[in-house]
Amino acid sequence: MIIGITYDLKSTAPSAPDLPDDAQEEFDSPHTIDAIARVLRDLGHRVIKLGDGRDFLQQVLATPPDFVFNFAEGTGVSRSREARVPAVLDLLGIPYTGSDPLTMAVTLDKDCAKTLVAAAGVAVPRSVLLEPDQAVTPAALADVPLPWVVKPAWEGSSKGIRSKCLVERAADLPDVVAGLRRDHRQPILVEEYIAGVELTVGIHGNTPPQVLGVMGVVPVQATERFIYSLEVKRDYRRQVRYECPPAGVAAPQCAAVEGAALAAWRALGCRDIARVDFRLRDGVPYFLEVNPLPGLNPDDSDLVILAQLAGWSYAQLIETIVNAALRRVGRLR
Repeated sequence: MIIGITYDLKSTAPSAPDLPDDAQEEFDSPHTIDAIARVLRDLGHRVIKLGDGRDFLQQVLATPPDFVFNFAEGTGVSRSREARVPAVLDLLGIPYTGSDPLTMAVTLDKDCAKTLVAAAGVAVPRSVLLEPDQAVTPAALADVPLPWVVKPAWEGSSKGIRSKCLVERAADLPDVVAGLRRDHRQPILVEEYIAGVELTVGIHGNTPPQVLGVMGVVPVQATERFIYSLEVKRDYRRQVRYECPPAGVAAPQCAAVEGAALAAWRALGCRDIARVDFRLRDGVPYFLEVNPLPGLNPDDSDLVILAQLAGWSYAQLIETIVNAALRRVGRLR
């Protein structure tokens, strides 16, 4: 089978001066793309690299592959940027891994995803969405208790989520919001901080979806209020440890987290693979977000680390994603 890989590569050129240093945080290195391609070739497939944007369109129209391993995040700040490649592939009738355009758009919009997940009965943090021209006033945040976590509404890979985004005093909020608006040019989500264990859940398959594992993200240095910020992720080897299963989380609580993750998966229409993030407070899992395009860097992506702790090899993870999609479209029994 000819399998194309869609992706966005990090540029080696200096970033434009008007862009934040995390503008390409979601994008991948050739190391990751080569690792995925190597697994696919070892499975007996011919691999072509499609990239994204115009190059992807030209290649997929000129020589359409049999199947696509979709890993493209999309460029810019559109909340539907992750939906572009799946939409084109649907239009052309080319099957692909991962979720469809609607799910890709809904899950990138954090506020929209939370609304749908809450409707499915899963707890979510109280929050307010601040539109680009909306004034930051005490009245707007009256129903959201301090402290707050402030984040761009349409980003992944912790873009924009820095240590300063944990706001303890209302007086500090306008400056944080102004900085995020300047850097990310989109609505800003202000959520209540959920004090509790940071957890992420890997899910794969379709009929039915299955939990790969629940992983705890634990700060090495005890801190009163921990957020899994971009600074922490970039220095994860020194700042956090990963636990699967998470220590200190009882079996019934893990089961509750798994149930909430599967409920969120179904509410959002995920397919094949996703990673769902929670905070566990007083035994209640609070949904934070879901990533239907989880990172697959073979060395340091959260889903890959989770899979390794659960006893899976990298090749097994990639093969599982491909096989889930092939079964879904009737090309594998």
